[in-house]
Amino acid sequence: MLWSKLKAGALQVTLFIGVVIALLLTAFILLVHTHKRFNIQTDFIIETTKNADKGIQYTLDNSILLNETITVSLVDEDYKSLTLNREFWGIFERVSSVSKIKNNRIEKSALIGGLSNEDERLALYVQDNNKPFYVVGDTRIEGLVYVPNQIVQSGIIAQQPYSGSQLIYGKIRKSNKLPNIFHETIIRINAIGTLVKGFNENQFLNIEESKVHKNSFFDATEILFSNSQIDLYEISLIGNFVVQSKTKIVVGASSVLKDIILIAPEIVIKNNVKGCFQAIASKEIEVGQGVRLNYPSALIVKEKNKNNDVGISDSSNIGKIKISSNSKIKGLVVYLGPERLNNYDVQLELSENATIIGEVYCNQNFELKGTVLGSIFANNFITKQYGSVYQNHIYNGRIIANDLPKEYVGLSFDDSKKGIVKWLY
Repeated sequence: MLWSKLKAGALQVTLFIGVVIALLLTAFILLVHTHKRFNIQTDFIIETTKNADKGIQYTLDNSILLNETITVSLVDEDYKSLTLNREFWGIFERVSSVSKIKNNRIEKSALIGGLSNEDERLALYVQDNNKPFYVVGDTRIEGLVYVPNQIVQSGIIAQQPYSGSQLIYGKIRKSNKLPNIFHETIIRINAIGTLVKGFNENQFLNIEESKVHKNSFFDATEILFSNSQIDLYEISLIGNFVVQSKTKIVVGASSVLKDIILIAPEIVIKNNVKGCFQAIASKEIEVGQGVRLNYPSALIVKEKNKNNDVGISDSSNIGKIKISSNSKIKGLVVYLGPERLNNYDVQLELSENATIIGEVYCNQNFELKGTVLGSIFANNFITKQYGSVYQNHIYNGRIIANDLPKEYVGLSFDDSKKGIVKWLY
């Protein structure tokens, strides 16, 4: 009887041990399987991210039609896909890359601009209009220079000659016409005023509801629009926003503007404004004192040509960009106007102690009294001193090309290689 009980107890113990071993083996198999699936899932996420990066790189190396979504062949399984889109955000191109592998989806978006030559930084390009080029006073130009007939001369204004030990601190080459800005950029800027027509009713922003607004670039653009003047005071707009007025926009120092676009015939940026935005006007941009605009900001005036005849100058229609003293702009300053004869007005003015870190492009007259750390492309320089107008003279201006950060990506020309200006969010 005792032996029978021991045999039954041993069987129970054996079964218990067997069940425990089976559970342990099952748990081990599940752990291995889960770990394997986790590794596969991790590999998919990594690959999805890499494919998104490849998509952005593809847009830098290849031409993609504007405002069209294309699919890039991955030469891989059907469950993997990569789609790309290119459009414009102000003066910069905006590219988006959407990578998918099964249920994993990664989207990346970036602003794209033109790369400059790091080995030989351009300081100055002056168009050849059969006028000599002069440096006067405390002017200093460092870097590669293109000037008419490859000649730089020392001038005198009010009995003050050039004070430098050499005329140009860099190489001098012969200029011709100004390099052409990327043609699609010009088309985009010309059509910027009609941008509002492409928005749906639910994209219009009501700033009366809140003073703080944030919008991701992965969502639909929102627009603040008015037929009358828009005053931006005590308001925060961050991200994917357009502010457009049919008359004028005024930006106050109490506003917080980041990565947005301002569109109006006239734009006034008051004293001590700090931010990062693009301002695109058809008449005038006025920048007050002590303004700080971070990279990649842009100030752009593109005149509307109301005259069909080249060379006719109507001073009432000539626009202007004025940057006042002690202001610092990091990015682009661009003035584009129709060709004119007998033009002695200043279309772009950089005041004393004002600084631009980036690029300046002016196909009209530029009065340089401040400092540009980067490159200037100009049709002509104007200096107004002591009641006189001096053509193609720079008086006490400074252009230091090599002080522009190597990472800088800016204005796109027709032959530019492309680079990433900024990753969007």
